Amino acid sequence: MGDSAAPAGKLEKSYFDVLGICCPSEVPLVEKLLEPLAGVHKVTVVVPSRTVIVLHDAAAISTAQIVRALNGARLEASVRAYGGAGQSKVSNKWPSPYVLVCGVLLVVSLFEHFWRPLKWFAVAGAAAGLPPIVLRSVAALRRRTMDVNILMLIAVAGAIALKDYSEAGFIVFLFTIAEWLETRACGKATAGMSSLMSMAPQNAVLAETGQVVATQDVKINTVIAVKAGEVVPIDGVVVDGRSEVDESTLTGESFPVSKQTDSQVWAGTLNIDGYISVRTTAMADNSAVAKMARLVEEAQNSRSSTQRLIDTCAKYYTPAVIFMSAAVAVIPVCVKARNLRHWFELALVLLVSACPCALVLSTPVATFCALLRAARTGLLIKGGDVLESLASIKVAAFDKTGTITRGEFSVEEFQTVGERVSKQQLVYWVSSIESRSSHPMASALVGYAQSNSVEPKSENVAEFQIYPGEGIYGEIDGEGVYVGNKRILARASCQTVPDIVEHMKGVTIGYVACNKELIGVFSLSDSCRTGAAEAIKELRSLGIKSVMLTGDSTAAATYAQNSWGTSWLRFTLNFCLKTK
Repeated sequence: MGDSAAPAGKLEKSYFDVLGICCPSEVPLVEKLLEPLAGVHKVTVVVPSRTVIVLHDAAAISTAQIVRALNGARLEASVRAYGGAGQSKVSNKWPSPYVLVCGVLLVVSLFEHFWRPLKWFAVAGAAAGLPPIVLRSVAALRRRTMDVNILMLIAVAGAIALKDYSEAGFIVFLFTIAEWLETRACGKATAGMSSLMSMAPQNAVLAETGQVVATQDVKINTVIAVKAGEVVPIDGVVVDGRSEVDESTLTGESFPVSKQTDSQVWAGTLNIDGYISVRTTAMADNSAVAKMARLVEEAQNSRSSTQRLIDTCAKYYTPAVIFMSAAVAVIPVCVKARNLRHWFELALVLLVSACPCALVLSTPVATFCALLRAARTGLLIKGGDVLESLASIKVAAFDKTGTITRGEFSVEEFQTVGERVSKQQLVYWVSSIESRSSHPMASALVGYAQSNSVEPKSENVAEFQIYPGEGIYGEIDGEGVYVGNKRILARASCQTVPDIVEHMKGVTIGYVACNKELIGVFSLSDSCRTGAAEAIKELRSLGIKSVMLTGDSTAAATYAQNSWGTSWLRFTLNFCLKTK
């Protein structure tokens, strides 16, 4: 493909938003435009999101040249900065002026029963909406390609020839509205892909030199530095340092995971509170985020069995309809039949009524409307085949974090130990110190204090320190207070843990120590969503079993099950755990 004799340069994968792609009939046109170009190695057309993916030699052909080739056929192409936000025009809030003018004129024409000349407004409406269709049809004819735009022109011409002007106007209006709705739907898919790719940063910092380099240029076994608050750019293994990492974006783990030497980290996860050095184990293109993006990309390009059947039928149906219409018009002329106008009208009726636009467009539009509706409610459906199979499902699997549960921390219990401080003062101390931290658990503790009429005061905290993987320390009211997990007790020289901790509710237990003495304990959990139990109960009434899938710990999964408080759920909610 392209000029094979040209010297091979660096291959680059570029993404283009191509709004002129209406249905699979435009795919051959795009391929004919790009495949002959020197430097182009592979062309992939993702019809649902109106995306063209080109693998090309960056030295032989630029993205600007590819855009010019596509726009030469009036396909409204633009370069998408992959990993960044898609083009704003992909998600147009309102239809184009052509569609709006066409719709207004068509509405006016509906009053022709009161004044006959108003029927000409339907012709004007059709003319107002036709320019984009005409331009794309001309471009297709130049490359000897039959696409849906040409069929639309034939249908409109037939309707006007039959003097059914309202029919001509409605054909143009409905077709252009369908294009706009499909553009809106594919804009959501484009935004989703951009959001996915933006999970991993585009640059990495070399640990030895501090040099900032592009992640695409980082080789395997390179040691990179990841500071607190930064996102891990490439998959790897920790070789130095200790920290807690938020992996919720990839695994659904609601609680930060402690990382130390030899621990594995993934691109797209957030380093919360410590410095770590990471030896890369994969190239940026093979990271966990990149693999997820490829899966989404394949899902966008996949068509359901119904869509494949429709596309196959349409491939032969279109020329068959045109041939039959021509036969109905030409044969009577050849046999010198009477009333040739009658046969000509029948040919046009056949062409208009059998126009394959509805056949070609209805299935993909219905599929994408369903996918868009699901996306708005937080459901990710991997293509049309999966959507169609929902009608026969017997078991429904739900992700735990953010689906069954809220995906955010809440304080289950907060108790004092001993008589040294009151609960209100302990809550004030802990919340004030935690207000200096960016840890996800800190916001839960601060929120708990405020809900109990205790206002944290971070300005009263001195000597604040973070101990990665353990907890934090701060001085308040002249007292040194440690807050964290069980490892913080050793740093506070406190070894005694009361039996009350074993009976506390929640997934994660926190400790508060002061002057080598344990003065408080608290528990945190990810609470279940309101209405989730009712939804699972309704599925059960439909004969669908419910299964919970989670990358969280066994304790977190068991707590999610037991927190429902209904006996029936404990039997219907099964576990498929990927424990750490």
